[in-house]
Amino acid sequence: MPFRTAEAVSPAHPDKVADQISDAILTEVMRRDPAGRVAVETLIGHSTCAIVGEITAKMDAPVNVSDVAAAVLTELGYDPNALSFVVDVHEQSPDIAKGVDNGGAGDQGIMIGYACRDNEEMIPQELYLARKILKAIVTKYGMRDAKAQVTLDPAGRAYRVVVSAEKLTEAEVREAVDFNAILEKVDAHIIINPAGPWTGGLDADTGVTGRKIVQDAYGPRVPVGGGAFSGKDATKVDRSAAYAARRMALSILKATPDAHEVRVEVAYAIGLAAPLALQVFIDGKPAELGETHANALEMLEPANIIRDLRLDATDFRKVAAWGSFGNKDFTWEQIV
Repeated sequence: MPFRTAEAVSPAHPDKVADQISDAILTEVMRRDPAGRVAVETLIGHSTCAIVGEITAKMDAPVNVSDVAAAVLTELGYDPNALSFVVDVHEQSPDIAKGVDNGGAGDQGIMIGYACRDNEEMIPQELYLARKILKAIVTKYGMRDAKAQVTLDPAGRAYRVVVSAEKLTEAEVREAVDFNAILEKVDAHIIINPAGPWTGGLDADTGVTGRKIVQDAYGPRVPVGGGAFSGKDATKVDRSAAYAARRMALSILKATPDAHEVRVEVAYAIGLAAPLALQVFIDGKPAELGETHANALEMLEPANIIRDLRLDATDFRKVAAWGSFGNKDFTWEQIV
């Protein structure tokens, strides 16, 4: 097995701020109209927050997206009064709506589901460890712009670790993170703030919705098939089918006790409900679905995914904060 590396970023990283604003807007629209359609992008940095996209929903009053964004910023430790808000939001294109209204997929593409036995979250170990490091920093010091990167050697042991955390010294990071306990290896080379002390956040950087799609999923070990997740309602299979494929991968792994990992690939065409193709790989080898293939295709139709995973009543802001997979609170992580 080769060296494997993954990076994670904290919820206060500008890109994650943008993701959470887009998903908070989505969640508020869905709260008012579970059948609403949303595709919202956020660009934020320095003195500006721009929110652009499409919202179509039956509501007594439109969602004030600037107010939603301001609430997210305040919760993450930023001052919304330091930003000017630019909003350009319209209704969904009728060309897209006519296909989706009949139960078709809101986009085309290839979505990936994955599960492995590396840890209790069933995600790649390198990403799992990077997130644990960041969560320890946030628990100790609160929200701040931070990144963690973990490289495993071919035996699966921690080999190199890089942590960048704004406004913290190396001693403070080590006080927050018990590297020996998290990594289970005391001689991993740990590099903290390699360029020296720094100040990040929105004063120093810019965030854009969907720019962290690899860490939102499984890290670079697993292919990224579709587009970004955040800011999109569940008719967009970029998001919903990736969640359904994850649940399928978890279910297959549970039913295959000798397997270590499962990857599911499913393809869609915009406006069509039934997936175009479905392939499952168990430990890297194609698996034969047999009689379950037709049932699986039906379960992967957008309307059935939304119903089964209750995606019309999900708080997507929580999903955006730390990534889409590994949290047992999410319906797609719950298998029987």
